[in-house]
Amino acid sequence: MAAQGGLILSDVHLFDCEAMPGYKCTGYRGFLEASSCHPVKIVNEKLIAEMGTAFPLKRLECSFPLFPPGGTSVLPSGICDIPSPFWVILHEENPDSEYLTSETALEMKDFLVSFSELSLPQHPRRDGNEAAHKGICGPAKVCLRSSLLVHVQAVIQAPDFLPGSLHILSGPVFQKCHILPFSMPAFHETLFILGFNKNLDASCLSPLLDHLKGILDSLSQTLLEESKRSSSVEFVIQPNGKDYRIHAKSHSFGPGCTKNLIIGSVITFVTSVTCKDQCFVFVSINLDLLAMLVWDISDWRILWTFDNRFLKNFVPGKIEPFKSYSLYPPCYVHDISFWLDEKKGFDELEFHTVARAVSQDTVISIQLLDRFQHPKTEQVSLCYRLTYQTCDKALPQQQVASMQSQFRKEIQQQLHVILR
Repeated sequence: MAAQGGLILSDVHLFDCEAMPGYKCTGYRGFLEASSCHPVKIVNEKLIAEMGTAFPLKRLECSFPLFPPGGTSVLPSGICDIPSPFWVILHEENPDSEYLTSETALEMKDFLVSFSELSLPQHPRRDGNEAAHKGICGPAKVCLRSSLLVHVQAVIQAPDFLPGSLHILSGPVFQKCHILPFSMPAFHETLFILGFNKNLDASCLSPLLDHLKGILDSLSQTLLEESKRSSSVEFVIQPNGKDYRIHAKSHSFGPGCTKNLIIGSVITFVTSVTCKDQCFVFVSINLDLLAMLVWDISDWRILWTFDNRFLKNFVPGKIEPFKSYSLYPPCYVHDISFWLDEKKGFDELEFHTVARAVSQDTVISIQLLDRFQHPKTEQVSLCYRLTYQTCDKALPQQQVASMQSQFRKEIQQQLHVILR
């Protein structure tokens, strides 16, 4: 596992965490920092600047994405559509990490201080700094945030919260998901928080949605005028009659792109126990997917590459279509069959999660080929097909064979299946 600020994240399989030897940590690489020229930073700054032409803005610092048990904010009533937290185990290790910036290291130190105060009552005399330096005694369970919405309660309860202004949070979030072309286990999110008087809810919401739609249309359609590529953005109202999903369709992604690519959401008219005279609107945007639409990047993994050739495509103040430098990388197909344990059951999401971790995100597709039930024992067998391919280099066949072999071992141990 990869050391992050002196800790190991284990029992977790995410793109930002190292699950196998040589798998580099990518969760805290400063994509949104001031000095960055990464496309998610460029598109985020353009989005915020355009929103600022219609609303006063207040940018907030986004806290470190780890939470101790009970440390996450309580969500206001009306918010329930948030993925489950991704629980991880922290272990102490070498505090030096070549992938951490000084700012991130300081954030991690602050987190250790707060964590030791909340979760280490067996050391009442230990002060925060000593806890940060000595680390955590024994494994400690925390979770990675799955949405910036976990911070909204703290924002709207702050003494300096200004109704009528857009409060902005930007940072990485994490989720368990199936291996699909546009499903990301780690991505960058920007969250706009707007509070207003209950009597003004309708008049405040319409201008916000209209302005946001205009910005997203502009970014996805006219930012790269010379490429003559088209995309469309649509706000789709949800069954509750008040919330929206922001759907986008890029006609240049081809058949692999779903018709309803969700790049964000709008949660409207949320109330808070502590602010009974106000309503709130929360707008969440997936910056990674938005950047893919703008630059016509069809593989989200390229946004996280360590290859320096990727960033050379992006110059501040100049936007050009992205040109892939890895042409026709080879792909390899492996099938795997196994019997299910009737008592343990089978979680396909965990199956995908293990494949993602073991393959270091080189598995691009998992297909269920066959489901067989033995006529006498009634035991169920599944057969899946895994396709391996990288986005930025040629993948050696021997490495794929080794990863497939490791995957077979891991699913036996973690999912309790019996290989055929």
